[in-house]
Amino acid sequence: MEAKVEDRPATTVEQPAEPKEMGDAAPSALGELKMKATDVNLWYGEKQALFDVNLEIFGQSVTALIGPSGCGKSTFLRCLNRMNDVIDICKVKGDIRLDGEDIYAPEVDPVQLRARVGMVFQKPNPFPKSIYENVAYAPRLHGLCATKAQMDEVVETSLIKAGLWEEVKDRLDAPGTGLSGGQQQRLCIARAISVNPEVLLMDEPCSALDPIATATIETLMDELKENLCIAIVTHSMQQAARVSQRTAFFHLGKLVEVNDTSTIFTNPSDQRTQDYVTGRFG
Repeated sequence: MEAKVEDRPATTVEQPAEPKEMGDAAPSALGELKMKATDVNLWYGEKQALFDVNLEIFGQSVTALIGPSGCGKSTFLRCLNRMNDVIDICKVKGDIRLDGEDIYAPEVDPVQLRARVGMVFQKPNPFPKSIYENVAYAPRLHGLCATKAQMDEVVETSLIKAGLWEEVKDRLDAPGTGLSGGQQQRLCIARAISVNPEVLLMDEPCSALDPIATATIETLMDELKENLCIAIVTHSMQQAARVSQRTAFFHLGKLVEVNDTSTIFTNPSDQRTQDYVTGRFG
């Protein structure tokens, strides 16, 4: 059974307090509203993992999702490009829109959706193919290039944007799995952006990397957000503070609070947020 979204959840669970949202100036400061989740609930079988999540994600910015392990932040991230569809026991209710369009509408092709909303996972997962073929895979799948020259240009441009071109340009036929961990993650980013997505989802992309590789990925995120909407799940408070303009705090499957990052870390409105960002739990 595929995951599906229905209009409104019918649930008897206790309703969470409304999360604190940003002020009226937020959209103009961050870019246009790109994705909007309304009353999103999710179950794995009988176990409910998300409770009435409402979150807006804006363009030309990075939104960080933080919270203790098992709080639902990665589960929510996967809702944004329907990765939960592949889990038979998963059921989603609520409303998620990309540029105002319902991404769970029957006529929406999940494969095409994932071209618009790319994803980079916690562990680098290059295909067992060459560096070139890793990047060329998605453009070829979606029929974006008519000639070899066009594909060469897409591969080169994607690797340049991912900050990897100078390191691999002379060995594009080498296996992608032979790169270092940090290089593999940048290769996965190049693969994700090769089809010019509008949104890039990143699920703890630096958790397996050393500090130097982490700094490279963070610099890359700062550059990519000029043309992309980015949402990142991270357990690192320092990383959230460095890379994001907006931060959402999840706890026990509920979105407790969302605000500009500086406010979340210096003057949160909920005591649970204060306790988490100061290390009292989590």
